[in-house]
Amino acid sequence: MEWRTVVVIVLVVSLCFFMVPIRVGPDKNAEDIKLFVDYVARYNKSYRHDPPEYNERFDRFQRSLRHIERMNGFRSSQESAYYGLTEFSDLSEDEFVQRTLLPDLSSRGQMHKAASYYHRHTKNTNNRSERETNVPPKIDWRDKGVVGPIQSQEICGACWAFSTIGVAESMYAMKNGTLYPFSVQEMIDCMPGDFGCQGGDICSLLSWLLTSKTKIIPESAYPLTRRDDQCKLLKLSAKTSGVGITDFTCDSFADAEDELLALLASHGPVAAAVNAISWQNYLGGVIQYHCDGSFSSLNHAVQIVGYDLSAGIPHYIVKNSWGTAFGDKGYLYISIGSNLCGIANQISSAEVD
Repeated sequence: MEWRTVVVIVLVVSLCFFMVPIRVGPDKNAEDIKLFVDYVARYNKSYRHDPPEYNERFDRFQRSLRHIERMNGFRSSQESAYYGLTEFSDLSEDEFVQRTLLPDLSSRGQMHKAASYYHRHTKNTNNRSERETNVPPKIDWRDKGVVGPIQSQEICGACWAFSTIGVAESMYAMKNGTLYPFSVQEMIDCMPGDFGCQGGDICSLLSWLLTSKTKIIPESAYPLTRRDDQCKLLKLSAKTSGVGITDFTCDSFADAEDELLALLASHGPVAAAVNAISWQNYLGGVIQYHCDGSFSSLNHAVQIVGYDLSAGIPHYIVKNSWGTAFGDKGYLYISIGSNLCGIANQISSAEVD
């Protein structure tokens, strides 16, 4: 065999070895395309016949897929949070914030820190063990029939109204034995300041309801439209009975979550401002990681309807307002003890007449 032939054979074999890594592994792009086609059909996305937007959404969809893979990689147990495709998976992070969250919620919350109704709770090691002993291992107010059904705010940024009215409904049910739906739309239309679907905050709403003695009327009398409209309260209040806020709190338990647990156990569901930026692809399980708890990151409002200290990962039970398709039939779970997602930064409770 000539030496030239030997050299050629050696080169060909060598090139084959160098080329192997390029061909290893599945074709991610092909897999992603198939997933996206199914995703667009499942959620009936309006851009299915708009090629430019379709391509843009596919790029954002792929970023969500890679993010989902990373987040699921942090799972430490079967109870840990898990992530997958949601109706929000084709949005950029900025779009997700603008469509579902309240970017300026933390700045709104700052003004309450100087108010007389605001209190910052801190750890008290002398009484802590006694409080923890007196707190039941699990409280789920849903089991007691005092938590209303999951609702969807859709593109209306009124999470602040949904969570506040949810608390009022729970307080009324605990006091009177009947779970009665009250009007979220009344808050959207009538709260001073023209916040509406553009955003408001829980503490300001409760303060207005208390000082103005405005009655919260039934949902049946003032139904939900999820859009800003003129306030109809003057036309309705004379002939419609309602419930009033007689007292409320707007506190920080960021350094005293044991006191927050005691409040949930003894008083009932509360409203909370949170950071929901990492919830875009949440499907279920207990959130334990990568959810900033700083006050400046608050951007959403929810209702805490219980907790479970007996679970493998002790957690809060959180009622959201993104419909039953989100998370665990509209609910999610957040680990207790490290102010994850800012869950304890701004907590509001209420009393009704």
